[in-house]
Amino acid sequence: MTAPVFVVEDFRAGGAVPYVLDGPEGRHAVSVKRLQPGEEVVLTDGAGHYAVCDVVGTEGKDRLIVHLTSVSEEPAEQPRITVVQALPKGDRGEVAVETMTEVGVDAIVPWAAARCITQWRGDRGLKALAKWRSTAREAGKQSRRVRFPEIAEAATTKQVAALLAKADFAAVLHSDFERGSEPLATAELPDKGEIVLVVGPEGGISREELELFAAAGARAYVLGRSVLRTSTAGTAAAALLLGRTGRWS
Repeated sequence: MTAPVFVVEDFRAGGAVPYVLDGPEGRHAVSVKRLQPGEEVVLTDGAGHYAVCDVVGTEGKDRLIVHLTSVSEEPAEQPRITVVQALPKGDRGEVAVETMTEVGVDAIVPWAAARCITQWRGDRGLKALAKWRSTAREAGKQSRRVRFPEIAEAATTKQVAALLAKADFAAVLHSDFERGSEPLATAELPDKGEIVLVVGPEGGISREELELFAAAGARAYVLGRSVLRTSTAGTAAAALLLGRTGRWS
C-alpha cells in the first residue's frame, strides 16, 4: 500500500529529533487512519517538497510522532498543463477540480464565461474559490501528489486570452463547423513550456470569445465524436495530453 500523504506548513530536515504532526492532519492520521508505529507516511507542503517518515508513536487523538528519514523536492514536470475551466453549475466544479487533480493537471483557472449560469460574485465567489482550493488539496493527498495544482482567482475572458497568448500550445475545446476543428489526439505538442487548454460552459463558448481566443493564437480542437460535459471534458483532455507528452510514461 502506498504511504498516506499529509499536508504541513513546513518541516525540518531529518535527524534524531522526532516531528509532531498535530491539528486536523494529526487527528486524521491518528483517529481516522489509525496509523501505528513502524508504518510509513509522507509529509508535504503541496509545493513539491516532501519528507518520507516512519511513525514512532501517537499522543492522544490528534498527535502523530514521526521520524523523518529523507527530505526531497519533486521538480515541476514539463510541459506544464493549465486548464481554464468555465464555471459549472452546482458541485460540478468540485468534480472537475477533483478529477483534474487526480490525473495530474498543474494549474486550474476558473473562468467566468459569457454563457456561464453560475457567477462568482462577492462572498459567494470567495466561498466557491475556497471550496475549489480545498478540493484540490484533498484530491492531491488522495492521489499521493506532493505538488498540488494551483487554483487561480477567477479570470475574465480578456485574462484568459492573455494566458493563451503566452502559451507554447493554446487549445480551445470547441467544435467549429465553419472553420473546422482538429483532433486533439493528433495535434503537435511541445515537449516543454506551457500548454493552456480552455473548457467552455454547458451553453458553449460565444463567437466573441472564440474570436478573441483565436486572435491570441489559440486553435479549436475536438476530443472525439461524443460531447462531454464541462465537468468531465477537461479531465479527459488533460489525460490525453499527459499521455501524449510522455508525462504518464
